[in-house]
Amino acid sequence: MLRITDLELFARSSVLGSFTAAAHEAGLLPGQVAAAIKRLERDLDVRLFARTTRSLRLTAEGELYLPTALNVLESLRQGRDNLHGACSNLRGVLQVSAPSDLGRNILLPWLSGFRRQHPDLSLRFLLSDQVADLFRDPVDVAVRYGQNEDANYIALPLAPWNRRVLVASPDYLARHGRPQTLDDLKHHACLLYLQLGRVYDKWRLGNRIVKVSGPLFSDDADAVRRWALLGEGIAYKSWLDVSSDVSAGELEVLLPEHPGESTPVTLVCPHRKQLTPAVSQLHMWLRAKFETLHGQAEANVTDTER
Repeated sequence: MLRITDLELFARSSVLGSFTAAAHEAGLLPGQVAAAIKRLERDLDVRLFARTTRSLRLTAEGELYLPTALNVLESLRQGRDNLHGACSNLRGVLQVSAPSDLGRNILLPWLSGFRRQHPDLSLRFLLSDQVADLFRDPVDVAVRYGQNEDANYIALPLAPWNRRVLVASPDYLARHGRPQTLDDLKHHACLLYLQLGRVYDKWRLGNRIVKVSGPLFSDDADAVRRWALLGEGIAYKSWLDVSSDVSAGELEVLLPEHPGESTPVTLVCPHRKQLTPAVSQLHMWLRAKFETLHGQAEANVTDTER
């Protein structure tokens, strides 16, 4: 019989990448978390994590099982909230921070739809490529790219499947040719932007890190996407940022045999006590929206490989 606490510890360990961090968050000993994972693996008859003395990562079976575990936990949470009246009208102010391009191009209409369903809720939407400090900035929750490595935060998965992709416009490729190898990128105009306060010019593709350069740089990551659409060069962007452009034929995915680095999207808040009904319902709303894009991502990869 599966235990709900084991599922919770499995989900948190997968997000935090550490049994110790998951134990700290839950007020347990690391050995208790490890025992819970072993018990879950025994119940499922699969190995969920590949463990070494220095790292912890999900196995292929763990990646496959994680969405199921999250759906079960979310259903239980929703049922509990229903019993306590969490589905009544949401009120007050919800302050949400997000990266500029993801916020403008994807989250903006989704958040508008969420607020229409809760007309008594006021929404403040803050866009910046700088990482918000949830303990000092006027923010309740933040949508973030990348792995959450800070055990002080609660990170709720939104799009764990998201990756970066290389893209360029048909016009750019017609004028400059299509790169055939990773080394070819060194001879192309690569579009650069800031990441965590530094120029992001070392792109991880497959098992390699390629140092790139180009004549255009911006501190706004959405400007890079727009430059790519204008045919100014090659961009290395989150699939979520460029998926609609690829579907419309305005950008093309390059070198799909060299997958870009994993760039999961999470909803982050400072403490479990701040998982208010508004935050919980926003999480469910956004997760459902991101899942609609998941199938499109898989279809695009399949079409590109053909």
